[in-house]
Amino acid sequence: MALAINKVMRAALKAITALEPDVQKSYKIERRLELITARLRGKPKEFKMWDHMVRFEDHAVPVRLFTPRGEGPFPLLLFFHGGGWVTGGIENYTGVCADLAQATHCTVASVDYRLAPEHKFPAALEDCYAAAHEFFLGKIPGISPNDITLIGDSAGGNLAAAVSLLARDRGTFLPKRQILLYPATYNDHSEGSPFYSIHENGKDYLLTAKRIQKVTELYQSSDEDKNNPYFAPLMATDFSRQPRTLVITAEYCPLRDEGEAFGEKLREAGNEVETVRMPDALHAYMMLPPRFLQVRQTYRIINGFLQRGNLHGEA
Repeated sequence: MALAINKVMRAALKAITALEPDVQKSYKIERRLELITARLRGKPKEFKMWDHMVRFEDHAVPVRLFTPRGEGPFPLLLFFHGGGWVTGGIENYTGVCADLAQATHCTVASVDYRLAPEHKFPAALEDCYAAAHEFFLGKIPGISPNDITLIGDSAGGNLAAAVSLLARDRGTFLPKRQILLYPATYNDHSEGSPFYSIHENGKDYLLTAKRIQKVTELYQSSDEDKNNPYFAPLMATDFSRQPRTLVITAEYCPLRDEGEAFGEKLREAGNEVETVRMPDALHAYMMLPPRFLQVRQTYRIINGFLQRGNLHGEA
């Protein structure tokens, strides 16, 4: 099944988008609805699935692991979910991660980082970094650091990119690969944004520029955060020594151009980068079932990226 953005679909999307609630008032309700939806869908039964806790300072960071059918050991995708740093979690991403594990023949480890506004920047980043640190330092039996790929969608793509920058700067570990799905990378999503996709796609395609601004305000601790590269990776002054990177953007996503710009910055700094724009796709399209063409195409792109890096032992 293909997701075709024709005139009828555009009109429907515009009407639905016009009903968008104020996330600064509705985020708690949205979280509850996500949990209800996840319970209705149920947990996948064909996967070995278990929960792990990463200890960090005064709390534990839950990580849910999904192992595909077949004989292991499997490479690991360390997954950071989307939701604007405010919603989302391992429960409503369970189906997505199970499908991803089967499609890529990798174990997927989904990190349930703390959410804003209760926990503002850099709480989510530090949770993701703590999880990555534990996996990359070989503290999980059977997981080799060379077989780990960071992956995230939307705000999770932002966190994956930020973890890679932070890991380089702290000198503790260095991921070999990262996959950024329609990532948030910049600090300005207002009318003053230099990116055309904010103006072209920021009003009528479910995710609006206004919502991005509001969740960013919920996430930030202060205005100074906006110039912090761990908050907005495009604000970095040093893009060197970063992982081999796959950036996948969506044609009708407001974040499209800043994601592609981040890929270009990495490329200019000498990193190996692949950038793909998915035609006829909306932001967060990977939440759709695998029967959708864009989702299946994304799995193929991800598998090609992993294979070219010899992650599956192929040339």
